[in-house]
Amino acid sequence: MTITLRPETSKDYKDITRINDLAFGQKNEGILIEHLRKNTDFLPELSIVAEEDGMIIGHILFFPIQIKSGDNSYKSVSLAPMAVLPEYQNQGIGSKLVRYGLEKCREKGYHSVIVLGHPEYYPRFGFKKASKWGIRLPFEAPDEAFMAIELVEGGLKGISGVVEYPDEYSVAL
Repeated sequence: MTITLRPETSKDYKDITRINDLAFGQKNEGILIEHLRKNTDFLPELSIVAEEDGMIIGHILFFPIQIKSGDNSYKSVSLAPMAVLPEYQNQGIGSKLVRYGLEKCREKGYHSVIVLGHPEYYPRFGFKKASKWGIRLPFEAPDEAFMAIELVEGGLKGISGVVEYPDEYSVAL
């Protein structure tokens, strides 16, 4: 199996929505992506597809967010959503998307990424509980499911506060 990873293009939109709908068994994530594309902070190069023989089989999105503490605001990126067609899951495609995406975020100059996800999955990439840095969500979620990773050494040093998601994320909550 030869997998190509690349930024999405407009011709991928329907496939990306379908993959997210099938992987999550609901339409929230597909709708979220459609709404985020309209946000001026959307970076098409951080919306990445996995393709095999011309067919899109996976997708991951990294979206700029802020971590706010009082008058201070720090840039970071949120990893969400990430989806692979059910028949292609457990074959390493999600891992390839995560690693490739983290590298692209690093290349764009981001120092950290946050994720609200499976605590058994994301630590393999270096994610740790965000509470280690005093980073919190604006809503309730299990501490072990909210994680962060430094893309550069010390990328979260001295940073703490509450993640501020764009309004579009409320669609998926």
